[in-house]
Amino acid sequence: MDTGIKLSDLDLRRWIPALSWLRTYDTSWLRGDLIAGLTLAAYLLPAGLGDASLANLPPQAGLYACLFSGLVFWLFCSSRHTAITVTSAISLLVGASLSDIAGGDASRFGALAAGTAILVAVIAFIAWAVRAGAIVNFISESVMVGFKCGVALYLASTQLPKLFGIHGAHGDFWENSGNFIKHLGETNSASLGVGLAALVALVLGKVMLPNKPIALFVVVGGIAASALLGLDAKGVKLLGEVPQGLPAIGWPQVYWSDLNALMPLAIACFLLAAVETAAIGRTFAAKHGGRLDANQEFLALAASNLTAGLGRGFPVSGGMSQSLVNEGSGARTPLSGAFAALFILLVILFLSDQLSALPQPVLAAVVLMAVAGLFQAEALRHLWRASRPDFVVAMASLIGVLGSGLLRGVMIGAIISLVQLMHRASRPHVAVLGRIPGTRRFSDMERHTDNEAIPGTLIIRPEASLIYFNIDHVCDTILTRVRGETNTPGLVVLDLSAAPYVDLQSAHSLAGMADELRTLGVRLQVVEARAGVRDRLNSEGLEERIGRANRFVTVADALDEFARSQSKAPKPDDAAP
Repeated sequence: MDTGIKLSDLDLRRWIPALSWLRTYDTSWLRGDLIAGLTLAAYLLPAGLGDASLANLPPQAGLYACLFSGLVFWLFCSSRHTAITVTSAISLLVGASLSDIAGGDASRFGALAAGTAILVAVIAFIAWAVRAGAIVNFISESVMVGFKCGVALYLASTQLPKLFGIHGAHGDFWENSGNFIKHLGETNSASLGVGLAALVALVLGKVMLPNKPIALFVVVGGIAASALLGLDAKGVKLLGEVPQGLPAIGWPQVYWSDLNALMPLAIACFLLAAVETAAIGRTFAAKHGGRLDANQEFLALAASNLTAGLGRGFPVSGGMSQSLVNEGSGARTPLSGAFAALFILLVILFLSDQLSALPQPVLAAVVLMAVAGLFQAEALRHLWRASRPDFVVAMASLIGVLGSGLLRGVMIGAIISLVQLMHRASRPHVAVLGRIPGTRRFSDMERHTDNEAIPGTLIIRPEASLIYFNIDHVCDTILTRVRGETNTPGLVVLDLSAAPYVDLQSAHSLAGMADELRTLGVRLQVVEARAGVRDRLNSEGLEERIGRANRFVTVADALDEFARSQSKAPKPDDAAP
């Protein structure tokens, strides 16, 4: 009986990491976690309001999402400092994608957003169950750079009209920008003044008081200014009613017929959340030590999105700026996230009605400032200098966001990134080796031009596994090199030390290449193949065509044997008259 309890407890701790670290929680950490939780809540409140507006949802939806996701994320996450929140990128994605599906029905829009969060939870749970942590690596950093830059520009096109107090459009970046320029003459001076004042305060606060909840003070100041100056009467739009108290918790009114329409959005939200959350966790793991379990973060995302959806919120993710605030405020454990959720709960229960007087231009300033870091101009410049293909991927993602919308933009970038990955994998480097002077070791002559070529031989090392989609490139490269030699070599040594795997088609392609080389008077010898590769070549009965692969012969041994055979071969002068 005792053994069964221990095993069950061990399983729970494997799924719920908090059960492990809570047992060793030091009470001296409590003060740091409390302060960090309060500071984090001060950041999450304006973020929840602002990102709800980006998602075309009522402001309370953002508060509910932060509240309910925060109550459970800390139990499941493997990173000590990652904070769960609504994010600008996902919020914009939700807002842009659900408008057509909802058909202008606000209540249905909210239900679909909550249903999307639950669908994201299902996808994240499946990813955790099948241990698909490596999936986050298929959205490259260059895709994310371009996507975030595109999001920043698109966001500016949606928030600038609010800042200037003019009517905004509901289209792509170009349509929104054209509408803004067209109606610029209708600017409301009171709205612009309030918005600019808020923006200046946020900029100064970020410079002079880093890691302090300036956004909260600006929001409070905006509410006070609205009451004192009568901004509503001057044409300044206000946030409007924010219901006090908790929502009806339960399954949103989403039907089976909605799933097909919501699935692309849910997949995109999951990919963004997974990549962002994993990137945050890796950052803190590198800084503070330890390791990130990407699969465990999937379970944390599943739990937090499920509760956000049941609580009438919308999809959530780890937030970089919020996580940095959490760390900088002295958080010692994920418990700070739970404290932040409790503080948000107090606001929802007792203070949310005070938010109705918040001027929309102030909220627009908060949103613009919060995502200003999304436009990573320096990252784009670095990609241009360091890797033009990666720069092309980033720009494709950026232009895709601006021209085709957020959902298609990230998909375009991801597809181009995968195409480039397949292109690189299909054309691995095939190194020509030479002897390192004074040694019996060999390395790439392209990188080390002082290496010594061995007369009468050609030493080749393909630097990748040999798979059906790259073997033709490898064989063609070798044959082209042999035919391009001034004096046809008598031996081609194929060093497979850098090829951890050879599939069935590649094994037979190597044998076919050996036959073709033989017609040119060239012998092929495979050396330094790994155990699995040797087993593959030998099991296919290819010894007669490429020789038996074994673990005893090195490149140097093959060259020595070839040199001895050449010295024993009869010379033309020794032939009988």
